[in-house]
Amino acid sequence: MTTMLRFLFPKFAVAVCACLLACSHREPAVAAAVPNRVSDTVPSPPASPPDSFPWLVFDSSARSATLDLEVTAEPGAPSALINGYRSGQARIIVPLAWTVKWNWRSSDSSASHSLVVMVQREKIPLEGGRASFANAMTRLVTEGLRPGQNDQSSFVAEEAGWYWMLCGVPGHAVNGEWLELRVDPDANTAFVKVKQP
Repeated sequence: MTTMLRFLFPKFAVAVCACLLACSHREPAVAAAVPNRVSDTVPSPPASPPDSFPWLVFDSSARSATLDLEVTAEPGAPSALINGYRSGQARIIVPLAWTVKWNWRSSDSSASHSLVVMVQREKIPLEGGRASFANAMTRLVTEGLRPGQNDQSSFVAEEAGWYWMLCGVPGHAVNGEWLELRVDPDANTAFVKVKQP
């Protein structure tokens, strides 16, 4: 029996060493597989930010937002567009108490237009009325400014809520010439949201 153990022990020791060596070669393969499995469960980075809106520039330190607004008209469309949007498709969000400035221009050669900020009610008004904030309107709200004219205004968004930025010329807003303005007490910055059609 002792002779047999002397004979088998070296072979057993070699087999154990070979097994350990083989196992040690498998460990890196297993270790390499773990990061792959982990990376499968790690959430992917957030999608790239939505397209920027170069017509909105904000300064958080100055608590101000500047809008470049242009009215255009497409043949056969039910209303003119404001920066390419109509019927509230674009929502402008500004923090409460920020100053909002706008540079407004009409590039519609066929009609007069204006812009006024009014609090949202049940129905879009037939024509522009009193602005919700001091100076939150172009000149000649109901008459409209002639094609090619510009206007600038500045107002403080001093009350939270939902507003229309609409053309005050009779019939224009009802037909869709308006954007939405949200004065948000929880917002940190100004931004634009576009509603999906």
